[in-house]
Amino acid sequence: MADELRAPALDPATVPGEERQPYPAPWDTALAGKFRKALGDALGLTQIGVNLTRLAPGAISALRHWHTGEDEFVFVVSGEPTLVCDSGEQNLGPGQVAGFPAGGGDGHRLENRTESDVEFLEIGTRATADRVFYTEDDLILEKTVGAPARRFTRRDGTPR
Repeated sequence: MADELRAPALDPATVPGEERQPYPAPWDTALAGKFRKALGDALGLTQIGVNLTRLAPGAISALRHWHTGEDEFVFVVSGEPTLVCDSGEQNLGPGQVAGFPAGGGDGHRLENRTESDVEFLEIGTRATADRVFYTEDDLILEKTVGAPARRFTRRDGTPR
């Protein structure tokens, strides 16, 4: 039982970072320059995801997207990212926040248009079922319980 217990606190510097490319071709290199530390996973959280994310100059946080089943929240730690949404653009700075309710329909992402790194916390619910619509691309992510847990399709439902 003691082996299953996790410390309730940690130093984010001890969590390994990763550059993840979750999209199928031709978007499989879209997130070059995005590095994340999965803090929620390191702490054993199962109902929310928490990532400390760094964007190098020129990098983006994601393809523009919105979720049917998951809320998202962003807190800017350092740097000056540009929030790009279907509803417009906004420059953000340290201490500013943004939120995207499930089903909101406003495709969004952060872009680093500066010469310095940007760092932010991204927090989201972990719904067991979700559809992610990519507003600029013929791409949908279907997240379901069971196998396959995640699959990409075109908007017409054909597999990617």
